[in-house]
Amino acid sequence: MSYQRLGLKTSHRKAMLRSLVTSLFRHERINTTETRAKEVKSIAEKLVTSAKSNDLAARRQALAYLYEEDVVRKLFDKIAPKYDGRAGGYTRIIKTGYRRGDGAPMVILELV
Repeated sequence: MSYQRLGLKTSHRKAMLRSLVTSLFRHERINTTETRAKEVKSIAEKLVTSAKSNDLAARRQALAYLYEEDVVRKLFDKIAPKYDGRAGGYTRIIKTGYRRGDGAPMVILELV
């Protein structure tokens, strides 16, 4: 499995990705850089796919990854049933331009 290191130590990178995925499911749309969005997208797609099964093992795996219990509840009760007939592609990346400070490409990552 290949992944971007994002210029961070392992523990910092994992914590940041967990936080971004939690925010994505809470707000259903986030602004971030393009490379971070691509990493978050793969994690979020896997979580939604496992949440579609709606069993206890999937719920425990989501609870182990996401930071907030109410976000897991939202994922299983509202988000996953929306994509019941869909085989994948639960997220969308929309390019919004470049960040003023350092010129990093910015995007909006949202649930379809």
